[in-house]
Order: sequence, then structure tokens, then C-alpha cells
Amino acid sequence: MKALRTRTPAPAGARRFTCRLWLACALALPGLAAAASPPTGSDTATNVLKLPLTSQQHQQLQVATLEPDTYRNLVTTTGSVGFDRDRTAQLAAPFSGTVIEVLVHEGQKVAAGQVLARVVSPDFTAAAGAYRKAVRAAKAADAVAANDRALAAQRAIPERENAQAQADAASADADRAAALQALAALHTPPATLARIRGGTPLADIPALIRAPIGGVVITRTLAPGQTLSAGSTPCFVISDPSHLWVTSQLFGPDIRQVQVGDPATVNPGDGSAPLAGAVTHISAVVNADTHAVDVRIPVAVPDHTLRQGMYVTVRLHSRTQHRGLLAPVGAVLRNDENQPFVYLVEPDDRYARRSVTLGPRIGDRFLIADGLTAGDRIVVSGALFLHFVQSQ
Repeated sequence: MKALRTRTPAPAGARRFTCRLWLACALALPGLAAAASPPTGSDTATNVLKLPLTSQQHQQLQVATLEPDTYRNLVTTTGSVGFDRDRTAQLAAPFSGTVIEVLVHEGQKVAAGQVLARVVSPDFTAAAGAYRKAVRAAKAADAVAANDRALAAQRAIPERENAQAQADAASADADRAAALQALAALHTPPATLARIRGGTPLADIPALIRAPIGGVVITRTLAPGQTLSAGSTPCFVISDPSHLWVTSQLFGPDIRQVQVGDPATVNPGDGSAPLAGAVTHISAVVNADTHAVDVRIPVAVPDHTLRQGMYVTVRLHSRTQHRGLLAPVGAVLRNDENQPFVYLVEPDDRYARRSVTLGPRIGDRFLIADGLTAGDRIVVSGALFLHFVQSQ
């Protein structure tokens, strides 16, 4: 990697100004403007300056020679914070019924399988009754099948009768498995299944809403006495707030600069330390409203410095290495039409204003996409002084 070679140009002094300090040089600006050489050939008064600068004034102008350098693109954008959907559960009522008791509150940590609410549910009671009936029927059918199998082995009953008994047992076992699946869909734990099989009165077995994952109760919409509708009544949102998603937007040429796996830093903007992450997903479609492409960055937030709904600054660091001409940010000025330009050092102490096309900003430098070539010498410090003189 080559760095910019810098040196200060040799003094040209045709006349000396009375000003000796840089900060006071504005007192001599009218004289400087009057001393600028008239345009000759293709030079114009707005493009080229020939100024009789003093030695001290020359020292205030720092010049650098541009050479190709390696860089990696840095894209700075904004992002919004949301819950990690892979660690979030939006729990709707698994059955219809009436809420008896809500056992958790918002902000409470819960474990997977923990009871969140107790409900009186006809759906659960019917499913429990069907399972108990299926268990008993399967037990009886299995006993008959085992007995007929033994009798058939001794040729005590016709084989057709034994085959029918085996078919009945298989059918009863299938009914029992289906009834068990129905209860499993209602998140019924093994202990409750044992109570159902053991003959506990169904009225004494309440339906329980349990946490499908561990985390924190983000929202709770249930209250005692509330009527639930299976599959449609929202009950709880549980998530892990120590793992969040940051979604940022890329526009225009920035879309091509970022790839999955590129490292990222997320700045909360509240003075806390930036958080590290990496791009895990780039949307395959462009948002029709914003014309942006969404980028997802999961981040670990053990100290909860980020929260759902916050806006943050995101810096995406490309892993792809490029090579090009980079100019310090201070060397680039803009004209009245907001077009960028630099001051190019020409022979005989002339400074030509050269329009440039800028690429992305890389740290404290701009990529020069067009307008300059390797070996060009530009003013990197003091360009604003030259621009002020030229405008007089």
C-alpha cells in the first residue's frame, strides 16, 4: 500500500505581502486578486491562478502527489432496531375458553414451558376426554388382540377372527395417537397427560397456556375473565432482548458495495460503545416506497443498550479490496452548483481548479472516480484560501 507523498512547493515570490500570519492573510486578499496574472492561451480567470505568494504563504499550502492506493469501501447508513425473529414468539390462544388467571407480567423473564395463564376451555376438555377414551379403547383392543393371538397359535379360534382382532387393535392405537397429537397441539405437558390417563376428573384439569421459548414477556394482552378464541386472540409476545436485529437501508451504488458476511458496527448514538455485528441477509427485492434494499445485522446486546424501535448509525465495512486514487477530504471543495473540485498544482506556481467525480468516502479520504490521474499534485491544505482569493 502506497501513501500520498507530500511536500510544499518552492516559493515563487514576485512581490511580498505585508501579511506575515496565515490567519491575517485576508487583509492582503484584494492585492492578491489584483496581482493574479491575466488568462493566456486556454487558461481562464476562473480556472487558473498565478499568485506571487510569499515564502510563509507557500508554507501554508500543503501539496500531495496522488498515487494508487488500496482501500475497502465503508458505507454509512441508518438503521432501526427490532426483535430477533428467530428468538421471538407471538403466542395466540391455542384453544377457546375463559381466562382464570394470568401468572406473568410484562418484563418478566420466563423459561420454555413455563405456565403463563390458566384457562377453562371446552376445547381442551373435549380433547382430554377424547384422549382418555382412546387410551381405554386401545388398552382393551390390545388385550383382545393379545388373547386372540395366543388362541390362534393354539388353533383354538379361526385365523380370520385373530386377524380382525389385530386390525381392531391397530385402529384403536391409531385413534389413541391422534388424540395424543390433539393434546400436544394444545401444549399439554407429560404431567397433565398422566393425570388424564389416571382418571383425574377433567373439571379439575385446567387448560394451561405455556411459554414456547425462554425469554422476556414483551407484551401481555390477557386479563382474568377474558374470553379467548382459538388461534386468533393474541396473548403474549416473548423475545430475547439480548439479541436483536438491526435493519438498515442501502440506496443506489451502495447496494453493490455490501455483501453477506461483511462486518458492521452499530452506533447507538447515546455515548455508549459501538456494537459489532455482521450482515446476514440482504433483501432480494427493492422497497417500492423507499427504493432501498434492506440489510439485516444481528447484534448481541448483553447490557441492553439497544431497544426495539431505536434508530442507530450503521457502518458497513466491505471485505473486498479495491485500488484507486484517494484524496484527503480537506482537498475537495465545492462550487456554487455544489460540484466538487480540487486545486491542481501546475508549473510556474499556477493552481488550476479541476472538477472531479467523487466515489464513496473512505474514512478521511474521498475516492476520486474521475478527473485526476496518478502523479497529479493537488493542494490538500490551504485550498480554501486559494478558492477565497480566486473569488475576489
